[in-house]
Amino acid sequence: MPRLRRDRTISFMATLTTQLYIVRHAWAEDAGPDLDDHARPLTKKGRKRFERFMKHLRDVGVAIDLIVTSPLVRTRQTAEIMADVFKTPRLEIHDALAPASDWPGIVEWTSEEDAAKVAWVGHAPCVGRLIATAIGDSTATIRMQKGAVASIALERGLTLPGELQWLATAQLIEAAS
Repeated sequence: MPRLRRDRTISFMATLTTQLYIVRHAWAEDAGPDLDDHARPLTKKGRKRFERFMKHLRDVGVAIDLIVTSPLVRTRQTAEIMADVFKTPRLEIHDALAPASDWPGIVEWTSEEDAAKVAWVGHAPCVGRLIATAIGDSTATIRMQKGAVASIALERGLTLPGELQWLATAQLIEAAS
């Protein structure tokens, strides 16, 4: 009779990402001859405005387990504001969210992480293309204002198209207040 082999390793299955927030960075300093595009920081006004917007989203129930950001300064600063407001336990920097975003790369990386509610922070026009691809219509044109957030429900994770639940801007929240 064959003996059963008992494998002593415990396999780990990452939590399925079921909620994706795609965020365009907040308002940044203008590029110029003395300021490299990669080094552009957020403006003081942009920081405050984005923080108020994030506090509103937190207060209406938005929660985030993992924030992943482009390595550029303005996206990192945007992600840091989010991490502080939402008390997000993890903030990661990933080159796949830099300008000319890499959909397969960021999906593969995110799928291996243990996080149900994930935020990607990136740049226009890439964030619009990421949203379009996430909802299954890579030909759609979606324009994102600075500091805008799109919420996408992913019933079966990132491998199948999700549903755009909402796309909100700071201007919308400010007008409603």
